[in-house]
Amino acid sequence: MNIFNYITLGSMALMVLLILVQTRGASLGAGLGSAGEVNTTRRGTEKTIFQLTIICAMVFALSLVLGIIK
Repeated sequence: MNIFNYITLGSMALMVLLILVQTRGASLGAGLGSAGEVNTTRRGTEKTIFQLTIICAMVFALSLVLGIIK
């Protein structure tokens, strides 16, 4: 295995964890049409987790491409 395989596996596991940690502002009732608050602005820790998820997805995609090329 080369280094890109390890980077791909690590970024994949971290990305799955970050996605599962993210919270949603709307409950199930709001998703089905009931009244619920809609939170459109990410702040604090939620914003940091969101940005880390994007960075992790970019690292994952880049490691896949570089692993295929090499």
